[in-house]
Parts: sequence; structure tokens; C-alpha cells
Amino acid sequence: MMWFFARDPVRDFPFELIPEPPENGPPGPWVLHRGRKKATGSPVSIFVYDVKPGAEEQTQVAKAAFKRLKTLRHPNILAYIDGLETDKCLHVVTEAVTPLGMYLKARVEAGGLKELELSWGLHQIVKALSFLVNDCSLIHNNVCMAAVFVDRAGEWKLGGLDYMYSAQGNGGGPPHKGIPELEQYDPPELADGSGRAVREKWSADMWRLGCLIWEVFNGPLPRAAALRNPGKVPKSLVPHYCELVGANPKVRPNPARFLQNCRAPGGFMNNRFVETNLFLEEIQIKEPAEKQKFFQELSKSLDSFPEDFCRHKVLPQLLTAFEFGNAGAVVLTPLFKVGKFLCAEEYQQKIIPVVVKMFSSTDRAMRIRLLQQMEQFIQYLDEPTVNTQIFPHVVHGFLDTNPAIREQTVKSMLLLAPKLNEANLNVELMKHFARLQAKDEQGPIRCNTTVCLGKIGSYLSASTRHRVLTSAFSRATKDPFAPSRVAGVLGFAATHNLYSMNDCAHKILPLLCSLTVDPEKSVRDQAFKAIRSFLSKLESVSEDPTQLAEVEKDVHAASSPGMGGAAASWAGWAVTGVSSLTSKLIRAHPTAAPAETNMPQRPTPEGLPAPAPPPAPAASTTSGHGEKQEEDKDTAEDSIAADRWDDEDWGSLEEAESVLAPQDDWGTGGQASHAGQVSQTNNPNHKSLESDWSSWEAEGSWDQGWQEPSPPEPPPEGTRLASEYNWGGLEPSDKGDPFAALSACREAGAQQRSASWGDDNWEGLETESRQAKAELARKKREERRREMEAKRAEKKVARGPMKLGTRKLD
Repeated sequence: MMWFFARDPVRDFPFELIPEPPENGPPGPWVLHRGRKKATGSPVSIFVYDVKPGAEEQTQVAKAAFKRLKTLRHPNILAYIDGLETDKCLHVVTEAVTPLGMYLKARVEAGGLKELELSWGLHQIVKALSFLVNDCSLIHNNVCMAAVFVDRAGEWKLGGLDYMYSAQGNGGGPPHKGIPELEQYDPPELADGSGRAVREKWSADMWRLGCLIWEVFNGPLPRAAALRNPGKVPKSLVPHYCELVGANPKVRPNPARFLQNCRAPGGFMNNRFVETNLFLEEIQIKEPAEKQKFFQELSKSLDSFPEDFCRHKVLPQLLTAFEFGNAGAVVLTPLFKVGKFLCAEEYQQKIIPVVVKMFSSTDRAMRIRLLQQMEQFIQYLDEPTVNTQIFPHVVHGFLDTNPAIREQTVKSMLLLAPKLNEANLNVELMKHFARLQAKDEQGPIRCNTTVCLGKIGSYLSASTRHRVLTSAFSRATKDPFAPSRVAGVLGFAATHNLYSMNDCAHKILPLLCSLTVDPEKSVRDQAFKAIRSFLSKLESVSEDPTQLAEVEKDVHAASSPGMGGAAASWAGWAVTGVSSLTSKLIRAHPTAAPAETNMPQRPTPEGLPAPAPPPAPAASTTSGHGEKQEEDKDTAEDSIAADRWDDEDWGSLEEAESVLAPQDDWGTGGQASHAGQVSQTNNPNHKSLESDWSSWEAEGSWDQGWQEPSPPEPPPEGTRLASEYNWGGLEPSDKGDPFAALSACREAGAQQRSASWGDDNWEGLETESRQAKAELARKKREERRREMEAKRAEKKVARGPMKLGTRKLD
């Protein structure tokens, strides 16, 4: 004998109810439950109707609603997914939604309900009614708060199709509701039988739409008479609302005309939020130029849009536009703005794969936008992804011919450094930094490289720090671009805990002392601050030698993010501020960098006095006191500017690309009509200067590129120290005067120059040496000319007068 078991259709149904109390669904036979798909767990909503004996009329209404919902497809009507019909029950599965009443209550309690949301929601309901009436010739017959649902994106959906009937009358009249809560929304002409012959097919539904508008702004409708008072209905919507609840059904507008009236200038539905939604609905048929313009303006409006709308409607469109629409870099700004609303898991699933793919793009606009906005997504990137999929593409920016991309690439290293492995950070990145700091033609980029190195110094290994930092900052202090020298000094100060006491005393302090006579006051100010910092450190160890181990604990320590605190606290120098500062210096003060003017000069060698900058045209003054006040004022202003050089919004190198135009010349910065528009690329003096700098290092090699400064040569044998010399004291000296060996010629020259010490135009020792050589060569040529003239005179005297016709052989 074989047994056959009947299959349970509910158990085999691919959707299941979530075991929790049902939600407050619409009045009527349906009960709304939350559910999920068994295979994927995706959320859905399930409307359940239990067949009861003796309720055949309600069962027929429920089955008709099942059929209507299954056949009607529209973006503003509740989306049907699946259904189950048995003798005992009806199950209708739709997209996951929430009843409008519950949604509005939750939004009000959260304090986030805005008129923008309501305007778009009502727009969707009216559009659904227009579709039913004008396209399908159907009367909804149940428009109210209970028949409207909201999905997770905040989109309003029209449901409650239980009492729908045909406007053409071929399916009979409207079904009987039998529910008092729903009958209160019927128009007055249905209650007293008046006006039936003159009303339009949409008149009843438009009256119910007026009731819905009243409930949205004022709460549940207590009675029909309350419609006379608009209450909290917005003023821009009141005239159109009054047309809906008018006693004359013939005056009530068609749903399409109602939308047109509300979309007129100044209307309730004429706003940026509605326009954005309408564009997104038709984005697939828009022209590429229209899409570009839309995405460019979208980021400005996202702050005022609901969060759910941004996450579930804007984000999918942005991802689709990038994947299939060739939108390019324009989607990045709104994409990262919407990404702020996502949790970490959603960000990893939706945004990170797109970001990784974007880094492999060759589009420069895409690359620079990614680098500029890296701070928004770097926290979601794991180390393997950074080292294998992102960093290999980012390093190409160091070699780009566009200065803005090189600059942004340098800045991005501050965010990528904590996630780089040993090889990428201590080898590959340092090669590029060495080349940029020494050979890049743009002063702001050399400056940024120094600043970034000071910021990431704590992440480097101990051996790399010992080999790189001192040499790199030493080179920066000899850069012809003044802000680069400032960055070098600040780099020493920011990483002071990474140097041994011997390095501080023998390598760093002598170098800083040479900068105390730098032509730029900002460099001198920072040098004095750094010197005091290092001296106090040395003095504390000198007073208590037991502190040496504590002071040098970070010198040989492994790389640690916590060691970078000094880089941010000593002087507050920011990567984004340095390049902006240098750009402004180029634009506003072309002569601020003395080595990049008409007559470039090499940095002053250590131990020699720095030459003063060329004197400015003297202004007529009435007294020395006035000059002193002006000088003090300038000094104070320079000091204030030096202390706040990172606090201002200076702009960026990308904005200053027009400033660094190739047709301008560094040398004409003082006389050109646009003194701020300068360039380093076409100046032959600058090229020769860079060729001089290039002799300091080899191609991208740390071992040859950033060499440690050589120790000073010992003085010649027999040289006395300055402290041993008698500088005019009363005590006789038993040793000879070391200055007596100076030549008489030098003494004579000194006496001749003594009269000109009061001049402002002082020249360096190198200039003086060149002038002496030129003078000596001129004297030799003069002596040679005199000797030749004397010989010719002797020959003339010996021969006598020349005869006519003879040839002169001399």
C-alpha cells in the first residue's frame, strides 16, 4: 500500500512571515506582515487575507484586489512580487513598505520630516491617479491615508485596490465598502445623490485626494466638515487644495492638470527635490551633456535631501552611471557624499569596488578627484587592497607632467602611509620623494614633499629614518624656494624625537645656525624656534644624563603611528596649507624666493655671511625716526605672517595652474603687469639653477641622493680660535698677530672699501672674488697693450719715415 501526503502550499511558498505582531495595515480584510524571501533573506511585505465562512462578498473583493495588483504595473503603484491563493487564505507579496501613517509619525518623532518629502510624495500619488484615470479608465475609489505606503527610499506607493472599478461602467458600479472608516472619504455628491449627471470620472478620487492632503499635514480626519479649514496646509498649496474639496464636482481638476498647476513657478511641487527625482526617472534617455550637468549640481543639493532617498535612490543611479553611462569623474563628489550615510559593511560592498576600479583609470580628472577626496574613503580600505590594487596606480602620479597631479599625489601619501607595507613605504615611496625634492621644477611640490616626509616620518623603519630624515631636511634648507627652507626647519622640529643627541649637536644645530642669517625672515624665525627647542633638549640631558635613554627612546624604535604627534603639535603645519602658501607667495610676491628671480644665486655656504637681497628703490623720508617705525611695522607684519602661515585658506596649486603659465618668466615678476603670474619652466636661469641642484644627487637613489652632510674640514695648522685672540685688551700678546700676514694689497683694498661701508648694496664673497679676478685680468691686458705699443714705437724710430708706395708690415 502506498501513502500519498498532500503538499502544504504555504510551507512550500518561497516567502515566509517574520514571527512578530502584524503592522497596522489598511482598514479592511487585509493584514500587513513583514516577511522575507527564504532563499536570500531579502525583506518583503506580505498582505494576508484569511477566508472566513459567510464573508463571500469580502472574499470576492479581496480576490479582485489580488488580480488588480498582479496586473497593474506602475512606478507609483505598490509593486507585486508574488502571491498565493488557497481555499483558506490569500497571500500577496510586495516590495517592503511601511504604511504612510506610521512613516509620518516616525519621521515627526525623529524631527526630520520636511516639506520637500511631502511634495514629492504627493506628486507620486497624483501621478498614480493620473495613470489610473487617464490611461486605464479606472477609478481607485479608496484614496486615503490607509491606502498609501512608503518604501525604504521614501517613495510613496498607492495601494488599497480593493474597491477599484472601471470608469466606463462595463464592470458594474462601485463595490460596497461596508467600513465606516473608509466611507467618510466619499464626496458629498455620493451621499445625497446630487450632481451625478455633471461630474467627471475623476471627481470622486480628487475629492479623496483633498482628504489625503489634509491628513498629511493635519493628522487623521475627524469629520468631513474639517476640510473647510486648511490648517497646516502650505500656503502655496492652499488654492489647489480648495479646488479639490470644492462642492462642485465639475470644478475639480484632472490629476494631470493638478500636477501642472502645482509645478508652476512658485508652486508647492516646484523645488529642487522634485526636479531631481523627475530627472532620475528619465536619466536613461537623457543626453550625456545633461547627465554631466546634473551630477555636477547634485552634490550641492544632497545635504537638504532625506538620507533614505540618498542611500536607496541616488546611490544606485550614481553607481549605474559610472558603470554603464561613462559619467567619469563627475560622479565622485556626490558618490562620496552619499557614502557618508552608509554603514561600514554597505560601504565595503557598494563603494569600495567602484573606488578600486576608478584608480586604474587613465582619466586625469578622475585621478585628481580621487586623490583630493581620499580622506573620505581611506578608512574603509584594508592594507592588502591599498598595497596591491591602489598604490601601484597612485605612484604613477609622481611622474605625471601635470603639476597639480604630482602635488595631490604627494598629499595623498599622508593618508596612505599608515597602510603601506615595508617595501612600498621605505623603498618605493622614498625613491619618488628623493627625486621630487631634488629635481621637481615646481617649488610648491618640493615644499610639499618635505612637509609630507615630516608627517610620515614616524611610520618609517628605524634604519630608513636614520638614513633619510636628516639628509632630506638638510637638502630642503638649501632649497632656493623660501617656503621649502621653512618646511625643512619645521621638519627637523616636528621629528625632533627621532634624532640622537649626537646628531642634534653635530648635524642639525650647525645647519640650523646657518639659517639664522637667511635672507627670508620667515626662515630665520623658524630657525630660531627650532634652535631653542634643540638646545633645551640638549641642556636637559646635560643637566641630568640619566634622561638620555628616555629622550632617545624613539630613535631606534619601530615605526609607530603614535610617534607622529609632534608633527602635528609643534607648529601646526598642514599639507594642504604649504602648497597653498607657496602658490600665494608666487602670485603675490614674485621676489619672495631670491633664487628664482632674474639673477638666481646658490644658497650661501655654511660659515659665510648671507648676501643681502637687492635694495629696493629708496623712498624719500623726512626723518630717521619714520624709517625706524616703518621697519618695525614690516618686521611685526612678517612675524605675524610667519606665525600664521598655515591658518589661512590660500588656494591650491590646481587653482594656480593659470598662475604658473609657461609664457611668463620668473625674471619679469617685478616688472610685468601681472606680477603674480610666473613660471619656472621657460626661465633659462632657473634651468641652470636646477642643473646645479641636480649635481647634488643621482637618479632617485637614496644612497647617493640624500647624503648626510660632510663634517666641517679642520682649520689649517696654527690657526688660533677667536677666543684666544686679544681683541683690543690691555694685556700684551706674546704671540704674533695672525692678521699681520694679510697682504698689503688686501689692506689697501680694505682701506678703499672702508668709505663705501655705508652703502646698502653689499655683495657676497663669491662676487668679490670674481670681481678681483676680472680686475687682475684687465690689468694684464692693459700691460700687454702698453708693451705692444712701446715695441711699435721703437720700430718706427729705427726705420725712419716710410717711403711712398711701400707696404706697412707691422
